[in-house]
Amino acid sequence: MSALSILSDNIRYLRMQIPKMSQHKFADLLSITRDSYAKYETAKVNPPLDVLLAISKYYHISTDLLLTVDLRKYKLEEMIKLDDNRILLPIKTDETGENKIEIIPYKASMGYLAGYADPEYIEVLQTMSLPFLRNGKFRAFPVEGDSMPPYKDGTLIIGEYVESTNDLKVGKTHLLVTRSGFTFKRIESVNASSITVKADNSFYQNYDIPLVDILEIWKFAGSFSAKEQEIIDLADDSVKMMFSTLLQEIKGLKESFQTKNNFTD
Repeated sequence: MSALSILSDNIRYLRMQIPKMSQHKFADLLSITRDSYAKYETAKVNPPLDVLLAISKYYHISTDLLLTVDLRKYKLEEMIKLDDNRILLPIKTDETGENKIEIIPYKASMGYLAGYADPEYIEVLQTMSLPFLRNGKFRAFPVEGDSMPPYKDGTLIIGEYVESTNDLKVGKTHLLVTRSGFTFKRIESVNASSITVKADNSFYQNYDIPLVDILEIWKFAGSFSAKEQEIIDLADDSVKMMFSTLLQEIKGLKESFQTKNNFTD
């Protein structure tokens, strides 16, 4: 299905959700003719960029979603809303409304680079739920190597979605999804056209990642490993929750301590 076809279906669907919103009336809102708008809804013509942006702004839905996701398949209230009320990402929830954290397995990491913006791909991923991670969009990514102790191969880094580089915190750890894979590092600096990242293992040198190569940014929110799960599985539900919370608090203290030491050095 082409982007033009998806866009035409989406804008027709969204308009029809508004009572008495005709093509003529919506065209007036966009300051274009009804004939021009009708061609967008029938996929005969691509709307110019300024019109596409105006449609995106009117519905508070990102252009990425308008062009790549069939919105008829998803409830808009189940999508994450940013500070300006703009809808960006689908959220998976369970029957109680609990936010589900999608898990990206190591073997599927390269597939994620192709499917990260496709809700149908995200839909089939396994999930977990952590009650202390709320009010945001979280996802778990595999890490490997020894550049960010104490996190080792097999650890899942749980990240909270960051929309813009303006929201990056220098000195804090982030999971960057780039065109070549996942990078879990500490942010050293945010530059005009790149981000400089730093490993906590002093053996590794800092390096720059061009902004054009960055697909997604996830702020570190916690971690999870098979060893931790083995311990948690031995406890009852109340102890599991307490133990999980304690693990996250310990990791937060470790990160705070590492950050303090880095700045002191």
